[in-house]
Amino acid sequence: MSFDHEAWSGAQSETTVSVDGHELSVAYYEGGPGSGSPDGEPTDAETLVFLHGVPTWSFLWRRIAPAFEEKYRVIVPDLLGYGNSDRRDSFDRSIRAQEEMLGALLDGLGERRVTLVAHDIGGGAALRFAASAPDRVDRLVASNAVCYDSWPVEFVSGLGLPETETLGDGELEGKLDFAFAEGTYGEADPEFVAGMKAPWLRADGKRALARAAVATNTNHTTEIDYGAIDAEVLCLWGSDDVLQPVEYGERLAEDLDGRVVELEDAYHWVLEDRPEAYREELRAFLTETDGAGGEA
Repeated sequence: MSFDHEAWSGAQSETTVSVDGHELSVAYYEGGPGSGSPDGEPTDAETLVFLHGVPTWSFLWRRIAPAFEEKYRVIVPDLLGYGNSDRRDSFDRSIRAQEEMLGALLDGLGERRVTLVAHDIGGGAALRFAASAPDRVDRLVASNAVCYDSWPVEFVSGLGLPETETLGDGELEGKLDFAFAEGTYGEADPEFVAGMKAPWLRADGKRALARAAVATNTNHTTEIDYGAIDAEVLCLWGSDDVLQPVEYGERLAEDLDGRVVELEDAYHWVLEDRPEAYREELRAFLTETDGAGGEA
């Protein structure tokens, strides 16, 4: 199944979660057995939850998540403040808040125990969730994820300055082109670039981007009790990433008794750079660990 960003948005559902006393809307893509079950009715299918990072949204997973719908229920949310989820002012976008959102979303969808597949700051939120609720995470796949003191990244920190809200439209688009068009390995897919840029080019996009970027906080990964994580772990990493170097994936795998698979010819956007290889390695890991974590 292939999506452009408008079709992806059209396929999303919406729900409301409570985070820090705020009622916030979360947009999410869902597919596979049990998708769209009323009142969060549980199904027998295992559930994969895919989490994106900054400055992306759930469309990042368009080449990965739908490929697993035949066997698994897949849930792909937009993080708070990103994509088509709530982007108003006056609520926290940090990975601490995203962790809370994830728990509330899974509760609302009737999911007790899941596999998390996460990239960038989505990986930080996934690590926090797996440490605070180890009984809810069977498997954890971290891809070029923030962890320990691996972040923030200067480019993202710069977007968190007040000046981002006053950028000209051309200046903003230039920064996004730098991140996405120039940030892929080889020639970028125009649909990937257009899709990643689209949410930030809306009327509220500059403010939303600044709020998301300023919420990046290294303390939220240095404080994680990594020893509490009990999931099967795969660090599926783009080997040529200078933003989240593979050495952090190796450290994470060693501490969590997992393993590292490096995908060559891939930068930070490893899902986009090597989608076929990513799907292959993810499928192999899921097959290898099937049933290892108990009931889904």
